Amino acid sequence: MSTEPPETTEDAEPEGAPAEGAQDSRAAQDSEAAAAQVSEAEAELAAQRLERERIEQRKAQRQAPIEAGAKLSGRAADLLAAVRAVESGEKPAATVFEEARPAPRRPAPEPVRRQPVAVPAEAAAPAADAVEAVRGVLAQGGAPQGLAAQAAAVLGEDGAEVLRADPWQLLRVAGVRPEQADGFARALLGAGAGPDDERRGRAVTVWLLEQAALAGHTALDLPALAAALGRQGVPDAEDAVQNAISEGDVLVFQDAIGEAGDAQEDEERPVRVLVGLERYALAEESLADGLARLVNSVPERGDAGEEWERAAASAAGSAAELIRAVAGHGLVLHTGGEASLAEPAALLDAAHGLGLRAWAATHGPVGRARFAAAKGSGVATVAGLLSGAEGPGRDADGALDLDLLVVLDAPQLDVETAALVTESLPDGARLVLAGDPNVLWSVGPGRVFADLLAARVCPQIASRRPDPGPLGELVSGIGVGELYQVEAPGKEVVIVPVRDAGEAVHRTVQLVADSVPRAIGVPAEETQVITPGHGGAVGTRALNAALKERLNPGPGRFGGFDPGDRIAYSPAPGRTLPGRVVTADGEGLHLACGGEEIVVPRERVEQSVRHGWALTAHQAVGCRWPAVVVVLPGDATQALSRPWVYTAFSRADRHLSVVHGVEQALPRAVAEVAAKPRTTRLPVLLAPQVPALDG
Repeated sequence: MSTEPPETTEDAEPEGAPAEGAQDSRAAQDSEAAAAQVSEAEAELAAQRLERERIEQRKAQRQAPIEAGAKLSGRAADLLAAVRAVESGEKPAATVFEEARPAPRRPAPEPVRRQPVAVPAEAAAPAADAVEAVRGVLAQGGAPQGLAAQAAAVLGEDGAEVLRADPWQLLRVAGVRPEQADGFARALLGAGAGPDDERRGRAVTVWLLEQAALAGHTALDLPALAAALGRQGVPDAEDAVQNAISEGDVLVFQDAIGEAGDAQEDEERPVRVLVGLERYALAEESLADGLARLVNSVPERGDAGEEWERAAASAAGSAAELIRAVAGHGLVLHTGGEASLAEPAALLDAAHGLGLRAWAATHGPVGRARFAAAKGSGVATVAGLLSGAEGPGRDADGALDLDLLVVLDAPQLDVETAALVTESLPDGARLVLAGDPNVLWSVGPGRVFADLLAARVCPQIASRRPDPGPLGELVSGIGVGELYQVEAPGKEVVIVPVRDAGEAVHRTVQLVADSVPRAIGVPAEETQVITPGHGGAVGTRALNAALKERLNPGPGRFGGFDPGDRIAYSPAPGRTLPGRVVTADGEGLHLACGGEEIVVPRERVEQSVRHGWALTAHQAVGCRWPAVVVVLPGDATQALSRPWVYTAFSRADRHLSVVHGVEQALPRAVAEVAAKPRTTRLPVLLAPQVPALDG
């Protein structure tokens, strides 16, 4: 690994925290009306809403309602019934979280036929009079009136009355914190707005679970939630949780801990009590049911069995293993780096040769273009597939019109998106989830790919195709916790030491604008900067400002943007589309993103478009560039982890420069700092429905 810049070429990379996913989610929180024509983001979000409604309908059809169960079954319903028994005086409060017993889980449900999906023209904006009424209440409470449209969209047409009755409902508006809602409540309620108000306890409980979802959790352990409530000044955390459960704001679950055979005959299995929001609980349960349906279905091979075997015999190594696994199973996992994409491509070729309707879906348009270059046709994005903007469309029953779906970039699937994918598959279809298990997990809640790998409920094919060259060697080492000093005779990897933030910004701009184009031959427009976060002296904002001034100076005539600016467009939570500004007019900002032309309405530009010369690692997942400059400033130490470093370094195809200001924190992070744990329920939900494979 060279320590000299190739004629002052440098590179560095830092790690992104879950908070960057929260920051990047702002695009989905805009409540203003869209343009008259349906945008891709609107179609996608509308399709997701309808799919969630269909999931809830399927849940209701499968099982009879449970008294006091509030849309729950099994242990969760028992526990909620116990809580409500406390409220009615039938049981003492001290026994609420102790007396509930685990109930046997239901077997994998029979598939229910889906209904066709119809995407409405556009999401309805709140009525003007509702917005004005909310604006008046906000003004009375001293809250920013600019929140009126968003609050009306979240709280509904009666938003003003909701806020007057319960001012802490302001916490449902993104970006509002408990101390701000407290001030608003005091202004409206006077001395009656105390920390022991049960309305405050319920609202803060929901707010904490929303913050946990932004950090990747689908639920929280009750002790962790209680501790967080205490830190927010809620005097009786258990009472606050009980009230939130009783009002239907949150759901509660009891999940058994350990294997069924671990406990002695006269002992009960220990359980943990989890609290979560309904949307993620429904998604995780639906995902578990859909995955169980796939695993428990054995595809009919018939006369095609010999053809599958011939296709496998004509492939090499792990590609042949993947084809054989897919031939006999409804769900298969495939792991590997960039070079391993040749194996899903071989699988799709084999499936097409058998006359199957086979498609691949990637995380974003950049990944789609890369895979399409190797595969040819039959490649979409996950969002486009679900919205109907791309892919095979849906059949008369509303399911995707295909026989085999290969989802690439699978670690980026959060529970809601994964549930939508599995629910959209027709009966008898095969699903392959493929991706690199070492990259950062999804921005949204859950760790679907990692949970499935750990559960071992279906075949797992590990690619034996290593990524080539010094970059491949470097990244492979990071994946196992080693930061190797690789030989880079072609200056594929260069370390550029810096002493402070100012020098880091200066060297980064110098690398992108001068050194990499001159020494490596990669132009500035094909070089991507990756840094740990958005804020700070060396965050994306500071770096983008410096890079714009050097590479595309201009007055920022349209919301700070000029034609030619590189941008990062976020049409929905967790999705980032790198692109470029083409022009701007009365319609909005015209972008080119991954070969697509997108118009962002004027009122949405501030919330959904950023400059994109510099990205965070989460924004960069699913994309690769000829050259990457990873910036690791001295204040990035706490942000670094092995998945972050692996993700940032592995975005480079030909050249990686590391602007290095963290000294020994980098090798220490690679060796010692694993991914932050996430609390999820998918393994527990899968266990009674799908037995783990032996070996």
